[in-house]
Order: sequence, then structure tokens, then C-alpha cells
Amino acid sequence: MRFSVSMDEKLLEEFDRWIAKSGFPTRSEALRQLIRTFVTETKWKENVGEVWGTVTVTYNHHDHDASQALTHLQHTFGEVIICTTHIHMDADNCLEVIILRGEVQRVREFVESLPGLKGVRNTTPSITS
Repeated sequence: MRFSVSMDEKLLEEFDRWIAKSGFPTRSEALRQLIRTFVTETKWKENVGEVWGTVTVTYNHHDHDASQALTHLQHTFGEVIICTTHIHMDADNCLEVIILRGEVQRVREFVESLPGLKGVRNTTPSITS
């Protein structure tokens, strides 16, 4: 479906500069991406709808509490976890990427519970819809 948008010339120039830096092939594609981002952020803020996403978690694997707590948490939230990938970064540290899909409220509960786990060093979520 097509629609038109009116905007101030200076704003359009700024938008075009952003498009060029960001690598979008057209204004339409840039606008579609901005709308997708807005819709996802709105779902997240309003705690409504289904989302997809990943969470990257790093932790020291010598800290057995971290590993056990992370495994326990993943079992508790199994209905929103599609899969996980575990990587040994070095002799001490592990990285897990957890792929999620589910209702915002439940995904949010999982994401927000991760930083509180003993031994977890970093959590980085990326959510889309």
C-alpha cells in the first residue's frame, strides 16, 4: 500500500543524510524499518503482544552458581526459549545466546531476571516483533 508524507524540507534533508549513512536503498525501506522499530518498542513498553529476540549472556564458568542458576532459569522460562547456543570464550568465560519467542510480559520477566544472577557479567537483549 502506498501513502504520502509531508514534512519540513530541513527534516527531509536530515532524514536523507541519515538514510545515506545507514545504507538503506530507499526512503521507503528506511521508513518501514523505523515503523517496525516503533511498533516493537511500543509492544515492549505496553507489555502487549508477541515478540522475538535474543539475549547474549556472559559469565565465568568457574562460578558454578552462575551456570546452575542460568540453567534453572532457562527451565523455568522454557515456554519462551526456542534454543540456546553456548560458546567457551576462553579458559574462564562463557557466552550464551538465548533465542526467545513469546508474549512480551513473559519474555520481559526472563530478560529482567538475568542481571540478578550471581556470576553473570553482562546481558544484552535485542527484541523485535
